[in-house]
Amino acid sequence: MSTEQHNETPRGRGRLVSLEPRRRAANRLEEHLVSLLAPHSADAERYRMLRNDVETFRKNDNLQVLAVTSPLAGDGKTTTAINLAASLAQSTAARVLLADVDLRRPSVARQVGLDGSRHSLVDALVGPGLTLEDMVEQLPQFNLSVLQAGEAADTTYELLKSSRLKELVDEARRRYDYIVLDTPPFVPVPDGRLITKCADGVLVVLAANRTPRGALAEALSLIDPAKIVGLVFNGDDSPTSSSYYGGYVASPPRPWWRHLWRSS
Repeated sequence: MSTEQHNETPRGRGRLVSLEPRRRAANRLEEHLVSLLAPHSADAERYRMLRNDVETFRKNDNLQVLAVTSPLAGDGKTTTAINLAASLAQSTAARVLLADVDLRRPSVARQVGLDGSRHSLVDALVGPGLTLEDMVEQLPQFNLSVLQAGEAADTTYELLKSSRLKELVDEARRRYDYIVLDTPPFVPVPDGRLITKCADGVLVVLAANRTPRGALAEALSLIDPAKIVGLVFNGDDSPTSSSYYGGYVASPPRPWWRHLWRSS
């Protein structure tokens, strides 16, 4: 298990969002982001266990781009993606990018307190002249870079199908050690099938005792088995939304148990 301490030194390549005191910045974050707000808590230690596995995959299998997805909405994949990225960013040597590629229901910017004033992923997919430097924002007090999804577009599938997405991911590979992609749920929409083509590995998030087995089986059948690095089980008693377009549950899921493997 990693023992690096939380770092507050600004890093990364994007615009600094704010240089205000950490307490004021933290007030804009949602409380379930334990790796940001309570890095020494028991819940944050669970994400550090997941971080250790990802770091091992990086060292042994050159896993650099990790897509975090789920079978359905409300399974806790965005919370997992943010906390995992934040945990990775606790290393002073790591350059970490958290990218929201859930163009239909983006929520990363809101959860980490960004105001949406910068260019977004949607802008870059539409306008090929933009680079990551034009879009990425930093949370300097957390050593974390963030790429917002932007406004949902009617042409989401076409945008993600274009070669532009791979170009941006390739640019991110040159700039960052870890790229965590918050990816749409796999069963309701086809977007994840396009996004995971650009990823080295896929982490599947489940709501323990709530995600239907059929939905999990369907999601796993749609993902390249060679890219599945494991499952994250979240414990959460709040009701899940039956419709992806209905939004995600507001109550934060908590990670209780993880099992990771590497497909042969």
